[in-house]
Amino acid sequence: MKSQEITKRWVDFFVSKGHTAVPSASLVSSDPSLLFTVAGMVPFIPYLTAREEPPYSRATSVQKCIRTGDIEEVGKTARHGTFFQMCGNFSFGDYFKEDAIKFAFELLTKSVDDGGYGLPAERLWVTVYEEDDEAKELWLKNTAIPAERIQKMGKSDNYWHTGQPGPAGPCSEIYYDRGPDYGVEGGPIADENRYIEIWNLVFMQYQIENVRSKVDFDIVGELPNKNIDTGLGMERLAMILQGVENMYETDQVRPVIDKAAELSGKEYTSAETDEDPHHTDDVRMRVVADHIRSALMLIADGVAPSNEGRGYVLRRLIRRAVRAMRLLGVETACLPDLLPVSRDAMKGVYPVVETDFARISRIAYAEEKAFLRTIVSGTARLEDAVAESKAAGVPLSGAEAFTLHDTYGFPIDLTLEMAEEAGLKVDEAGFRALMLEQRQRAQADAKGKKGGHADLSAYQEMLGEGETVFTGYEELEGESKVRGIVSGGQRVAHASTGDEIELVLNETPFYAEAGGQAADTGLITGDGFVVEVLDVQRPVKGLSVHKAIVREGEIAGDAVVRAAVDRERRHAAEQAHTGTHIVHAALHQILGPEATQRGSFNKAGYLRFDFAWGEGLSAATRSEIEEVSNIAIRNNFRVDTKVMGLAEAKALGAMALFGENYGSEVRVVEIDGAWSRELCGGTHVSNTSLIGSLSLLGEQSVGSGNRRVEAFVGLDAFRHLAAERALVTELTELLKVPSGQLADRIAGTLNKLKATEKELDRLRKEQLAAAAANLVGSARDAAGVRVVAHDAGQVGGADDLRNLALDLRNRLGSEASTVAVAGVSNDRPIILVATNEAAREAGVKAGALVRLAAGILGGGGGGKDDVAQGGGTDAAKVSDALAAVFDAIAKR
Repeated sequence: MKSQEITKRWVDFFVSKGHTAVPSASLVSSDPSLLFTVAGMVPFIPYLTAREEPPYSRATSVQKCIRTGDIEEVGKTARHGTFFQMCGNFSFGDYFKEDAIKFAFELLTKSVDDGGYGLPAERLWVTVYEEDDEAKELWLKNTAIPAERIQKMGKSDNYWHTGQPGPAGPCSEIYYDRGPDYGVEGGPIADENRYIEIWNLVFMQYQIENVRSKVDFDIVGELPNKNIDTGLGMERLAMILQGVENMYETDQVRPVIDKAAELSGKEYTSAETDEDPHHTDDVRMRVVADHIRSALMLIADGVAPSNEGRGYVLRRLIRRAVRAMRLLGVETACLPDLLPVSRDAMKGVYPVVETDFARISRIAYAEEKAFLRTIVSGTARLEDAVAESKAAGVPLSGAEAFTLHDTYGFPIDLTLEMAEEAGLKVDEAGFRALMLEQRQRAQADAKGKKGGHADLSAYQEMLGEGETVFTGYEELEGESKVRGIVSGGQRVAHASTGDEIELVLNETPFYAEAGGQAADTGLITGDGFVVEVLDVQRPVKGLSVHKAIVREGEIAGDAVVRAAVDRERRHAAEQAHTGTHIVHAALHQILGPEATQRGSFNKAGYLRFDFAWGEGLSAATRSEIEEVSNIAIRNNFRVDTKVMGLAEAKALGAMALFGENYGSEVRVVEIDGAWSRELCGGTHVSNTSLIGSLSLLGEQSVGSGNRRVEAFVGLDAFRHLAAERALVTELTELLKVPSGQLADRIAGTLNKLKATEKELDRLRKEQLAAAAANLVGSARDAAGVRVVAHDAGQVGGADDLRNLALDLRNRLGSEASTVAVAGVSNDRPIILVATNEAAREAGVKAGALVRLAAGILGGGGGGKDDVAQGGGTDAAKVSDALAAVFDAIAKR
């Protein structure tokens, strides 16, 4: 049975049982604590935890998921994959254990002709929580599974909760016995390779608190509405129904394995153990097939390769696949052969991978091309460092791993893998410390921005009193009442002058940061107090939290207040947000519908817009975008907002942002009707002429397949243009030419400057060459090796030192000789070491000497045994670095 048929039967069965079929949510999770949708229940968490009212009492879905926590196990076991599809059925206060058990057994064992999966009941085993006698009795009462095939397990295996106070409950898992060829008898307790889990039924029935660990918490009562959350692994069921050895050999994955085998000339044999000589290559082909599919699906859902977050996960998947192909002997680009195969295997269930393949492939191929360049430069450096560390009997240093990452773009996971293959450990802790040092300011800023809400209980308590009513579409000032004050993560009764607080109101005109629009600022005042609002965030859906500081007096946790938004700042933000929609429409008009939004940010007077496009925009194209945008502003188009159903909005052609989750009702913002129509919850001007003007600042790449434009609007655009005009005026006066001739005069001046620099460079090289003859006589003996260690002072760059070092090495002849020359360029020290053949035979290696010297200079470097180069930050230690090179040669 094909995978597409498996998912169809799932949905058809549960729809016949009164469930609403819910389409798969994006792989990009709307939950701020998750990078990806990691389980089928994730989109339903607000309903399961009673944070939101569910629009249905029964639901079913086939949810696409990504998990990479055990990425190193991919290919080695039958069940570890990064992308998978979770079939789920859910009850929100409707049916409970008995019906969940009945449905599961019926669908699994019902004949194929009758719409089921046709699994033999005698192959099914069940586990239940050790204290859940009710579940065991229901299995015995409602199914053909006997007591001897029902096993009890503890909390670590058969109890579910989120890790936070809230709903929890026992679960019951269904296993399929693959037979004695796969392991010992005795059920799941004895062997989870032979007995493979296919379906988990979670009975969400208790409220828990004081969660100390997965198995240590307090059950404080039963939930008023008991829920069902189940998940069946589609790939695991496909593996059984298709009679294959593992999930990689199912119909949606195996075609990529076959293509990888064809490209590499290797034979795929389904090897499962290390003893099998084909195992290593088979694992690599399974890694390729899994990661290619995952990359395809992630890019389809709007993720682009980057060095952070989701983008880094995607980058790692692509790079691991490419490297696995290289280890199979394929050193040229392979994604153009592999990705279309995965597309064809997945398009039946996910048509978007075919309709959007031009964009998907452009991003994937560009990432592979970039990584192939990285491999060439980084691998040589890594191999040298590994060889030296092994010779010294020490792990590869964290500083070396950091240099590979920071300078060569070599990811740490690849460094770890390659070092492990060479039998060498890496000081990963040292690397992480350096990375933390590099990133901690940005992380601190982000944490401060969002509040780092690890414990949301105070906010969820306030949300229980109702959602915050946003009045800011209609008014910028109004009366309200304080619902609660949070300080230091705890709810407090009052706050005084100087206190930094988080404030929740029943109603607020303040816009909370969302949809790329920055939050409002302003004042909240009342009887004897003034509070300044600095930021507004939504730590939980439906609750606006005002980050503020008490400027005067004392505010109580139930005070009546007057909330007033900074009108000028809001208007400037509205100008920017409407300007963003205009830029998006202009891009569509000029580049075509493929230039879709990938992200945006708007604040007072400024906008930033990211869009899908594979190459830089010419100056003429940028000017055209700016002109189309300003014509739309001049034409005084109406900006209308309408609330409608999501299906109606999509039917009208309203554009939505990749990875964004929308409710059943959405807000649509139109500019001149269909010219620009987008789903948007932000605030906007009422007509485009209120923007004033838009000045495009520039355009740049923000990752493979994505570009970014930035612009000023309104008064900020005017000020920007006025500053440029003032600069032009200053240059025309300075160069004594009319503005129309300014470009030619500057070009002529630059040409003269380049000619002068070229002549200076020639003279400098002549001086260095002349100095080389004198420096030969300065060579000193270091245990049988002639060494020239010279400080060249200020130099034009590394090429000057390289030319000098190679010239000196040639002049020193065939006798064992080493040259170490250093200099300073742009206030940074550079060192270069060159050895001749006789010196290398005597054990002198340039790469090792450069790393020693560069470390003293506060930097790093490397190269081959004959020539190596490094640099640093402390030019005052050039003499110390050269002395260390001489001493190292003498003491070798």
